[in-house]
Amino acid sequence: MAAVPNPAFIGGEMLDFYLGRGYYRMQQDLFTCQFLPIEGRLHTVHWLRLRLAEVQYGPEQRRLLRSVQRFQLIYRTFQLTEEYEALYADYRRSMDFDAPPTVAAFLLEVDSTHNVFDTKVIEVRDAGKLIAVGIFDCGARTLAGIMNFYDPAYRKYSLGKCLMLLKIDYARQQELAFYYPGYLVQGVPKFDYKLFACPVATEMFDCVRQYWLPFSWKAVAEQSAELLRDYAPPGFRVE
Repeated sequence: MAAVPNPAFIGGEMLDFYLGRGYYRMQQDLFTCQFLPIEGRLHTVHWLRLRLAEVQYGPEQRRLLRSVQRFQLIYRTFQLTEEYEALYADYRRSMDFDAPPTVAAFLLEVDSTHNVFDTKVIEVRDAGKLIAVGIFDCGARTLAGIMNFYDPAYRKYSLGKCLMLLKIDYARQQELAFYYPGYLVQGVPKFDYKLFACPVATEMFDCVRQYWLPFSWKAVAEQSAELLRDYAPPGFRVE
């Protein structure tokens, strides 16, 4: 894993630069990696982005966006609140995967409230009640979707996917070029939801040759085989 030292502020063009080279936010740093060990097995990591000018929604995406219209959507600059933490605690208890204990632990450094990113938030409210939060970082030409969580009682609305679509729509309204959802992991389907918005507009980063190419599962398999053969730690390499 590689990381970028923590500056006082990561401005728009700096964020664009590092996102474009396969880096992503981790608390108050930018990092990248090519492997993820899970239960003693090494899986390859594949960073994604969407070309916003080419995003087109299908029936399922349009249906979800219509379903969320019944709620109030509020866009604002991110500021951590007890309301967010309470909602996240409910969400985390309902999940079957490991996650940081709090929003603060996910986004900020220990015992610090300073945020080096230009971070914004989408609040989804039902008659004033906070039911979902989507957090994202803004660059000059990019938007990185960082965190989504929601009230488990509203699970039927697929609010995690809705928030991803709302972030993409916000980025398009701002005339940005790319949306970065993070990475998927070869052989671990729980990350595949990041392809939901529009696979044909999705690119993946070739970390060996340092360029973006159109996403395909064939390209994932080829990149995974190359990484495991040539770049994995010796105990995990495929000879």
